[in-house]
Amino acid sequence: MKLKPLICMTRILITGVNGFVGSHLSDLILQNDYGEITGLIRTKNANLENIAHIRDKINLIVSDITDYHSVSKAINEAEPDIIFHLAAQSFVPASWRAPIETMNANVMGSLNLFEAVRNSKVEPRIQIAGSSEEYGFVAESELPITEQQELRPLSPYGVSKAAMDLLGYQYNKSYGLKVIRTRAFNHTGARRGEVFVCSDWSKQIVEIEKGKKKPVMFVGNLEPKRDFTDVRDIVKAYWLAVEKCEPGEVYNICQENTIKMGDILNILLSMTEKKISIEKDPKRLRPSDVPVLYGSCRKFRERTGWKPEIEFRQTLRDIMQYWREKV
Repeated sequence: MKLKPLICMTRILITGVNGFVGSHLSDLILQNDYGEITGLIRTKNANLENIAHIRDKINLIVSDITDYHSVSKAINEAEPDIIFHLAAQSFVPASWRAPIETMNANVMGSLNLFEAVRNSKVEPRIQIAGSSEEYGFVAESELPITEQQELRPLSPYGVSKAAMDLLGYQYNKSYGLKVIRTRAFNHTGARRGEVFVCSDWSKQIVEIEKGKKKPVMFVGNLEPKRDFTDVRDIVKAYWLAVEKCEPGEVYNICQENTIKMGDILNILLSMTEKKISIEKDPKRLRPSDVPVLYGSCRKFRERTGWKPEIEFRQTLRDIMQYWREKV
């Protein structure tokens, strides 16, 4: 799918630019010459490994989204036409261990961004990266999940994303901020943090291949079903969201099919010649887990023409290759 740049929208601000999704979104923008990128990083000592290959092509501003004055200063300096709000505490299990920090980053960070834009002279289109975790518990009779589904989040992370989502709606209706709300289902790919399941399992396999650990893999719950999309398809969707979607509206972004976690494990194991045994690790189990996340993105497809292009097995191969080069 060839995407066209927005007319007269060249100043692009990405919060969390050095993160997993932020780095892939930056790649997309630079490869297609969509505009100039200013990225927010939390501290001057932030890890820039994900954007090392494009560091000289991005303007960086040190700005902590949990500090309103810091965010306001960054907005006034960058004067963005488009904002992609990706900065977040994004690891679901960590939200049980650190619920206050999760709420502070995901809710207060978003509120600071909205307030900073409201009090500035710019009127950017703002894409906020919500999550399918907002839906939480969904009965089998309610599948596939549409945007009209009741939100029943089952983790502090899901609650924080639902709060951000609703704040985006409120600031659109109350103040006219051009907030486009997206709810992406699971997405993965190279550069994904090693705490996330596909990356974690791939890294474990590679460490076994290289003799760095015994041929035993530790896993959590293998029963949940998830709707996975390659991150490179997700960032194309995010660009189309700011290009074609209606501010104030909410849009699911997903593959529109599911795969069981145990099946993902089996695919990854088929990519190695090593004989590996599997052990359940109680520490990897969540207090409550969403049994199935299976979405419909019909609304988004009809609005933008987007469709995922990268097959999931290729995504997994790319993750394995990433760790083979990195370990």
